[in-house]
Amino acid sequence: MLLPIESLIILCLGFFVVATLYSSVGFGGGSSYLALLALFLGSFFAIRSIALICNLIVVSGSSYLYFKNGHAQLRDFLPFVLTSIPMAFIGASFRLEEHVFFILLGLSLVTSSLFLAWQTFSKKNLAERAKGYPKYLTYVLGGGIGLLSGLVGIGGGIFLAPILNHLRWDKSIKIAALASFFILVNSISGIAGLVWGDMLRLPWKETLAFGAAVLIGGQLGIRISLKRLTPNGIKRVTALLVFVVGIRILMKFLPQIF
Repeated sequence: MLLPIESLIILCLGFFVVATLYSSVGFGGGSSYLALLALFLGSFFAIRSIALICNLIVVSGSSYLYFKNGHAQLRDFLPFVLTSIPMAFIGASFRLEEHVFFILLGLSLVTSSLFLAWQTFSKKNLAERAKGYPKYLTYVLGGGIGLLSGLVGIGGGIFLAPILNHLRWDKSIKIAALASFFILVNSISGIAGLVWGDMLRLPWKETLAFGAAVLIGGQLGIRISLKRLTPNGIKRVTALLVFVVGIRILMKFLPQIF
């Protein structure tokens, strides 16, 4: 066991809260799991492995319920997934200056979240109206976000959902379902990559504890979303989570410039 029992309990509570919040808008919480684990664990491979497994547990349950309740259609999601997988692989092969990239990333996330939040208060958006877009745009977006996801090393739903909400690609609930499925596919790909590279490290006691915490939190969050959250509510929670992640990234990497 890598962690003392006190730290394990604190992390389990943190994972539960993250899973509950993120699953309510179709996210897995991978970026926040990484941040929490980095405070307590020293093994990079263990941190990455546990975060991916927890991500997969949350979005697997969310995706199942989205499909079960008729909010997801595989034929609508495939164009995003088919282009994201190879582009994520290509993105992972690039090496950029870390602090410069993450500052740009943080700024883009904060800007995106503010525009998304503003959209929910616009009087023109009292009723959700999906706009029609050419089919090729889904392939372009999937590939572009897949490339960015590969560069950063997360599922990509946190980029995809705000963009699609801005474009009014479809109803908010369907966008959340797509984000969940998008993260599911990329998480499986990431775990496969760790296995292939002999980098998967899963301390079994910690993994079981964290897995149970996110399973409960994820199921709670998605059920609250399906029964309680309005379309604007989903957008506002999404905007808040994206904003928090963006600010956290900026706080970490901006001091490196000064």
